[in-house]
Amino acid sequence: MPVKNRFAELLPEITAWRRDFHEHPELLFDVHRTAARVAELLRAFGCDEVVEGIGRTGVVGVIKGRNTGSGRVVGLRADMDALPIREQTGVPYASKTPGKMHACGHDGHTAMLLGAAKYLCETRNFDGTTVVIFQPAEEGGGGGREMVADGMMDRWGIQEVYGMHNMPGIPVGHFAIRPGALMAAADQFEVTVTGKGGHAAKPHDCIDTTLVAAQIIVAMQSIASRNVDPLKQVVVSVCTFETDSTAHNVIPQVVKMKGTVRTMDHAVQDFVERRISELVSGVALAFGATAHVDYARGYPVTLNAAENTRYAVEVARAVSGQVDDNTAPLMGAEDFSFMLNERPGAYIFVGNGDTAMVHHPAYNFDDDVIPFGASWYAGMVEARMPAA
Repeated sequence: MPVKNRFAELLPEITAWRRDFHEHPELLFDVHRTAARVAELLRAFGCDEVVEGIGRTGVVGVIKGRNTGSGRVVGLRADMDALPIREQTGVPYASKTPGKMHACGHDGHTAMLLGAAKYLCETRNFDGTTVVIFQPAEEGGGGGREMVADGMMDRWGIQEVYGMHNMPGIPVGHFAIRPGALMAAADQFEVTVTGKGGHAAKPHDCIDTTLVAAQIIVAMQSIASRNVDPLKQVVVSVCTFETDSTAHNVIPQVVKMKGTVRTMDHAVQDFVERRISELVSGVALAFGATAHVDYARGYPVTLNAAENTRYAVEVARAVSGQVDDNTAPLMGAEDFSFMLNERPGAYIFVGNGDTAMVHHPAYNFDDDVIPFGASWYAGMVEARMPAA
């Protein structure tokens, strides 16, 4: 199962789809043009069923094999949304919408899965049912969660599910994956510190919220350095600091801070949430101020099932022969985790070569990746549901 010859033939067509998506980026759930084009293509391929509006603007296509006696159902997922970034690639097919661009390669993911869907509709060389999933709002909107909440897994009887993301820094055609935690849970917090404002020349008459907030930031750094097992990954970052006064001679009454927590372990995630509240309350009390924490759970840990990771590795090796099957975990987050929480499966990285990193204004998906990614998607179906 090397790179399939059919994808070499289809490469100009798939590339054209990709570049069309790139020119017309859409954000979060507002992917109406992209989703409509995806649905149009799936129907043209001959999918047995195409349903729009799953998880608000997601699209699901169903492809039955020559035989379905195995009763097996495999899901393949790609994300469709772009980012609020002004593009700086200089390519002739650059974004036509100022302030929006495909800076994470979701245009490539969508195109590769469409290519796989076209091939699977042509060949149907498998025993079972393939469900192709085109998801909105990966970039912070939780589109994966919405599609799951809409009953997608049960409605189509999906038994296992697989996803893929391009990765700059990994050579084109190479793959990387690991069993267990591949990407982090991403939570967010907002801390509001209230003291007693006043004139900066009379700090003794005030309760200085900037001082209190600064001490809270320092104290939070003890969570990773002194509270959590050094062998367990955790990130606590305070990313914004806002006072209710912009004057150079006013001690503010209120300071607000926002930040993120990244963890790879549910127990650590629970501990960090509790510990932040303890530190914030304790530090504020020590300085005579009050403080409140709003803590919100975000995307869960992306957990690859060991058995399904092995299947993904076998197909990737057959496609390219270049697979890192114990790649280092990343502290970034991915909402494919919601699907993996519902069904066993795996998430894999495919190399995008020596390009700008994702979420950078100069990033661009490398079209040479398409035959490898599309072959992997199709290969997962043929390997997990071999023709009788």
